[in-house]
Amino acid sequence: MDIGLVGLGKMGGNMRTRLRNAGHTVIGYDRNPDLADADSLAAMVDKLPSPKVVWVMVPAGDPTRDTIQELSELLGEGDLVVDGGNSKWTDDQLNAEMLATKGIGFVDCGVSGGVWGLQNGYALMCGTDEDVAKVQPALDALKPEEGGFVHAGKKPGAGHFAKMVHNGIEYAMMQSYAEGWELLEKVDLVDNVTEVFDSWRSGTVIRSWLLDLLVAAVEEDPHLDKIAGYAEDSGEGRWTVEAAIEHAVPMNVIAASLFARFTSRQDDSPAMKAIAAMRNQFGGHAVHTEPPAGGDAAGPA
Repeated sequence: MDIGLVGLGKMGGNMRTRLRNAGHTVIGYDRNPDLADADSLAAMVDKLPSPKVVWVMVPAGDPTRDTIQELSELLGEGDLVVDGGNSKWTDDQLNAEMLATKGIGFVDCGVSGGVWGLQNGYALMCGTDEDVAKVQPALDALKPEEGGFVHAGKKPGAGHFAKMVHNGIEYAMMQSYAEGWELLEKVDLVDNVTEVFDSWRSGTVIRSWLLDLLVAAVEEDPHLDKIAGYAEDSGEGRWTVEAAIEHAVPMNVIAASLFARFTSRQDDSPAMKAIAAMRNQFGGHAVHTEPPAGGDAAGPA
């Protein structure tokens, strides 16, 4: 098939290559002219035969909303827009309705695979119903050889909602591995922390691709001295917790992993200052102006 691809960054650029390797014709547009096949969104659309299919891979929020709005002015009845970014599912519903007024189809598609997708394929989670068939050849080329594709639901947003929950689970898995690594590093009993993690990659119930990636990282930098302990959240973790609150679903672990990322951005925790002050008031516990050496001994609350 012929397909337009907007956004040729770390994932989009590799997706273009994987699609071309499968024999599809891809016209890519990016704000970076060194990456683009067309010098404008309009020029990209002009190069596509009808019915036109355009896949959007730009950051969630305003960049995606603005791109889809511009495409709504360039495309016509029978054409299709696929949002493959990490958009919030509520945006999908609005975009689908807006495009439908002009006879333009819409498919939301959560994409997972990161920079390894070119080699391994991408896990794809699609929402909406009648328009998926129009882009199925591209989906078949992008997904892994076995599995990796799901039609998550018939309504716009189902795909991105599924991808959002996937990322929330990812937060919790990463936090668990990280906490285990920190404890193993902390004790004097275990000498070969990297080898311990490496041994878990075979035959254990906690083996995973994330574990493979952590082992690769600590093999390069055993104590992670070159990395600052600061982690961003890209939105999906927050949205997952918000959805859990809305539907009264207990989500203790994923919520805690999200809050841990917030903690990582504090040089000196205001909340911990308040706790130290209260301990001093009721128990006379020492108040430190800086963390004491080896200050991890257990004691009264």
